[in-house]
Amino acid sequence: MYSKELISAVAALGLVSGAAALGCKDDPVKITSQADATQASQCQSIGHDVVVDPRSDTNIILSGQLTEIEGSLIVKNNGILQTLQSSSLRTVGGDFLLHNVTSLYDLIFPALKEVGTIDWVTLSALQEPTFGTPGITKAKSVVVADTVISNLDGINVQALTDMNINNNRRLAKFSTSIKTLSNALYVTANAVNMTMEMPNLEWIANMTIANVSTFSVPSLKTVNGSMRFDSNYFTHFLAANLTEIHDGDLSFVSNRNLQNISIPTLKRVGGGVTIANNTDLTKIDGLDSLEDVGGAIKMRGSFDEIELPKLDNVVGTAEFVSTDDIQKSCDELEKLSGSVIQGKVTTCQGNNALANNDTSSADGSGSGSGSDNGKGDDGNAASLASASMSTVITLAALGGLVAAFL
Repeated sequence: MYSKELISAVAALGLVSGAAALGCKDDPVKITSQADATQASQCQSIGHDVVVDPRSDTNIILSGQLTEIEGSLIVKNNGILQTLQSSSLRTVGGDFLLHNVTSLYDLIFPALKEVGTIDWVTLSALQEPTFGTPGITKAKSVVVADTVISNLDGINVQALTDMNINNNRRLAKFSTSIKTLSNALYVTANAVNMTMEMPNLEWIANMTIANVSTFSVPSLKTVNGSMRFDSNYFTHFLAANLTEIHDGDLSFVSNRNLQNISIPTLKRVGGGVTIANNTDLTKIDGLDSLEDVGGAIKMRGSFDEIELPKLDNVVGTAEFVSTDDIQKSCDELEKLSGSVIQGKVTTCQGNNALANNDTSSADGSGSGSGSDNGKGDDGNAASLASASMSTVITLAALGGLVAAFL
């Protein structure tokens, strides 16, 4: 009889301990099984991070009363998880972080509207996340890298700090309603013939675009930093409403199919202008309003005509080199050397077979626009260490209670 009572008491203590380990205010709430997820879903709000263990069950469903995670939702180094789902969760205050979750196939969050950041890296099975309408409408930054995702339509954020979309080999189309982007947009190495549409984008700090077949920014008015296009496949570039690149560079380099650059209302570039190794570009005649360049100009390629009719001030030097005859253009441009072009025309030369070999930026055009979007593991390691210590303390307390009972 005494033994049965002891066993029952210990079992009860175990249940109490398990409940405490998944309290709504614990830091972090650690999910290993669906039973853990069901218990966590009884909280309306979780005050810290929710961390899915690398050895979790195959399916984790966080549906129920849970509408808010004040911290981050984190899954890292998990090759088991196939489904992560919540029909009730509306807000993740921190990161929605999925790193190296290689078996995840279903990501279903129809009620989710707001996250601190989206940070998804190395997702080898996830093809199409499922969100509601209109989907995620608020986030500070978005990173989607090294995945097989083919559709990001559920990400409908209007204003961002950063967006980095790279190495998603099945992402052939990306259309976004973003209006402003305050730091950097970086898109490169996604699906072959990727099309990108940003119909509402009006203002951006920095932009680097590579390996896309079409790129549309019909509403873009101002670039605060630099705008760079490298190794793309589009034939025409049009930014009809862009009037100023405030502090940085304008660069088109190694876009092999590019036949026309048209930025008809652009008046000022705060840094340098580089147009190089765009071998199908036979005329540079789409910068009709360009007056002021704060750095240098470097134009090298296979064009036979350069038209800069409004050019009035270039702080740096200017270089014009082509595989074709550009003598007529050189006669006009060299008249500007030392006056309009303060640093002088250092070279203006046609019929140069090596014109496309030099793709470096214009001298004095400022620094690159690359940004580090990686996230360190220290914070997560600290959270996991805290969770481990919490478990040790809980077990120690349980042992003490059992010993006292005996």
